[in-house]
Amino acid sequence: MEPIRTGGMVARLAEGPADMARVMDLRRAAFPRASGVEEDTQDALSAHLMVEGGGRLLGYFRVMLFGWGAGLGQGYAARFYDLAPLSGYARPIAEMGRFCVAPGGVHPDVLRLAWGAMTRIVDEGQAGLILGCTSFRGAGWEAHRAALALLAAEFIGPQEHLPGRKAAEVVDYPALAGPPGERRAALAGLPPLLRTYLGMGGWVSDHAVADRELDTLHVLTCVEVDRVPPARAASLRSVAG
Repeated sequence: MEPIRTGGMVARLAEGPADMARVMDLRRAAFPRASGVEEDTQDALSAHLMVEGGGRLLGYFRVMLFGWGAGLGQGYAARFYDLAPLSGYARPIAEMGRFCVAPGGVHPDVLRLAWGAMTRIVDEGQAGLILGCTSFRGAGWEAHRAALALLAAEFIGPQEHLPGRKAAEVVDYPALAGPPGERRAALAGLPPLLRTYLGMGGWVSDHAVADRELDTLHVLTCVEVDRVPPARAASLRSVAG
């Protein structure tokens, strides 16, 4: 992918050990682990996208591109979800992960550049599906009751694509979360990345996974590229170039 530049910022792929050292510093700050070990086996399979400005690393994500659904077993999400229902998916799939921004880096241009870069990667790879694990801070589901109820009421994916249960600690939130309550408050309780996915027509798994190592509760999230609203797709591609 060629770099994308706008407003004094650039989105580009990481190159070499120096870039990866900066990436890992940001990831350790954004995803503090009980073990302190952030590197994993998926890093070697991934492209690493950096958003820079003013000499600083402002944002980051990694992406793995699989030729079709059977390859998903090599990805990060497959650690926690049984992805067999997607194994027959016939188009390339992009797994996006570790999306984070630097402290004070939540600037609209950082997010626009990051999503513009992801759009270019998806288009160049001809991916039909984007998936990832999107996380709530705090592994206890009770703190996220209203948001989980909203997901259960409106955003669970098609039955034929829903992942099976694999993780040690699973939360069946349609059964536990209760009525959705006031929608605006429930939406506000969703993580920003998850709101972005859902705004692109995305859907979620019918259960969440408690990750005690990261103290998060995450759901598998999927976006079918052909179902992204046309205006949103056009906006993303205008950044992607």
